[in-house]
Amino acid sequence: MLHDKIYHLILATYLRSELSIAKEFILKVSPPSKLVIASRESRLAMWQAEHVRAQLSLLYPQCNIKILGMTTRGDQILDRTLSKVGGKGLFIKELEMAMAEGYADLAVHSLKDVPMELPDGFALAAVLEREDPRDAFVSNDYESLDALPGGAVVGTSSLRRQSLISARFPQLLIRPLRGNLDTRLGKLDRGEYAAIILAAAGLKRLGLPDRIRSLMPPGQSLPAAGQGAMAIEILSNRADLSQLLAPLNHLASAQAVTAERSVSRAFGGSCQIPLAAFAIVEDGVMHLRAMVATPDGKRMVTAEARGPADMPAALGSQVASALSAQDANGILAACVAESNANVQHS
Repeated sequence: MLHDKIYHLILATYLRSELSIAKEFILKVSPPSKLVIASRESRLAMWQAEHVRAQLSLLYPQCNIKILGMTTRGDQILDRTLSKVGGKGLFIKELEMAMAEGYADLAVHSLKDVPMELPDGFALAAVLEREDPRDAFVSNDYESLDALPGGAVVGTSSLRRQSLISARFPQLLIRPLRGNLDTRLGKLDRGEYAAIILAAAGLKRLGLPDRIRSLMPPGQSLPAAGQGAMAIEILSNRADLSQLLAPLNHLASAQAVTAERSVSRAFGGSCQIPLAAFAIVEDGVMHLRAMVATPDGKRMVTAEARGPADMPAALGSQVASALSAQDANGILAACVAESNANVQHS
């Protein structure tokens, strides 16, 4: 496809310019003859794995890089929300097993799908430059949430989005939406929803920006921690791979998501609580905003702070403390109790 050819040409041109910067470092690294990337088999996940393979191939052309496509438990369970079936780890466990058993060397993830605490023996080696972190309003008939009539059904897989929409538009009906990107768009096109909310990054990566009717600014829909960012996971004892992947790490993106994930980690990093955390870095200064709420949006607290970009975890802790001072922990307890009650009655 012409789109793909243009994309690969632009990517190659960009990376060749980056190679001159990283040349001295790369010459010191002796890459293996072969690398295997573990990936989920959805179209978006495979795009991300191919993206990483393309970058590594330009950096280390002598290395044979293959992709191992896998189906995860998170891909198989489509009739329940993540908060009811085990959370974020459902999307990466099989990939981690492939690395632990020697079938793969690294795994590529959407960072928002990665648990705040990795299992022992695993580490994040790189965070790639972030795509658009915003939420996207997708509909065949309406331009925005404001245009939806009362009683319209909006689909989302996220308690965070559910909470934010419910707080602003209590007249709308929020319904769960599971499946990969193509499955979700198909449900919209069949008329099961008046609109759905998706991550803009995924639509843009797959060449589907035309499906976006409007982008939701962070002031209205604060993104999830890590949204729009891709991360590479490896075994923590693979110092060789850590060196090999270092040129792919984008410093400002890594700093921002470290602060965001620090906030999420402070509250358990669970799918059971609507939590948003979003940071931007400009001229070495980070601005971090965060939100904790109940799923119905009736209880919500927010906090923000600015600080040095090279101290992201500390800034995350500061914002988490500001949320706690507004009874974020009480909101968390209410969310967990509601989730447990729903599980018992399901």
